[in-house]
Amino acid sequence: MNLKQLSDMLGLSPTTVSRALNGYPEVNEDTRERVRLAAQRYDYKPHARAQSLATGRAFAIGHVIPISTHQFVVNPIFGDFIAGAGETYAANGYETVLSMVADDDELSAYRQIKARGSVDGVVIHGVKSNDPRFDLLREIGLPFVAHGRSSGETEPYAWVDVNNQGAFERATSFLLDLGHRKIGLLNGPESMDFALRRRSGFEAAHAAREVAPLASLMASQEMTETYGYREASRMLASDSPPTAFVVSSLISALGVRRAIERLGLRMGQDVSVVTYDDALSYLPNGDDVPVFTATRSSVREAGRIAGQILIDMINNPSTTPKTRLLEAELVVGQSTGPCPTLG
Repeated sequence: MNLKQLSDMLGLSPTTVSRALNGYPEVNEDTRERVRLAAQRYDYKPHARAQSLATGRAFAIGHVIPISTHQFVVNPIFGDFIAGAGETYAANGYETVLSMVADDDELSAYRQIKARGSVDGVVIHGVKSNDPRFDLLREIGLPFVAHGRSSGETEPYAWVDVNNQGAFERATSFLLDLGHRKIGLLNGPESMDFALRRRSGFEAAHAAREVAPLASLMASQEMTETYGYREASRMLASDSPPTAFVVSSLISALGVRRAIERLGLRMGQDVSVVTYDDALSYLPNGDDVPVFTATRSSVREAGRIAGQILIDMINNPSTTPKTRLLEAELVVGQSTGPCPTLG
């Protein structure tokens, strides 16, 4: 069925049907819903090129990734986020555009994207505390939503984030309640805002118990399995080894487990581990019983929410930017137990 056939069947002009399907505010809600239901019933899908010409939109959402973080693209966290966002894009007739750019070209890439009109909005990844992308995107008028928050940002902006500080305070408190007093922190890169919030939660839990965390038991790097293994090995070989770890990703936690087992120790008995777990589709945390005790949040759901917030902004540019803070639940697995020195 084409646009003319659909409009004839509804007794409406093709222009009205097109405007109803594309969210124009001058079409009343009853007509919009009538057109939507008819299009759904008869499986009508507007021709993408014609739709773009009629509305001036690209019907695409952009994700710009610097080359130095190319591993980010193959990270299952990014994959799950894109999968969730892609579900929302597809349901609203949008496509995903992924751009890999040189680090020093990232800001100019946004200008080029805007000039070409290749996307209607972008998602910001890897948010920093003082992030220059926010002012640039406002300046060029390109709608955006941030996956994460920027502590240094004072103007309103749309974002979806997890309560990282609360999650790490809860995880650390759980270990402190089990009697652990030497807890290692394997954080993400602290140039990123989420990692600073996680350190704050780790430190807040210690302060509440009047326990001083040891600087020698804290690390901050890209969250790879090798990083988890290397830093856990270093800390466990130190003069004051930890009896527990709080880890920023399930991938790094696998490295921590490797380090523990290589020393002939038992995870959950000799050394406890709590990880941040994104409930990843292709890297599950065990089967019926979780392997790791984890603060869990679905990054796929975060992608769905971010995608909808951005599309709503594109459809209604005068609305106040929406925000969504997700909480992470603590799931107890096999990787934690009482501090062995208490036995």
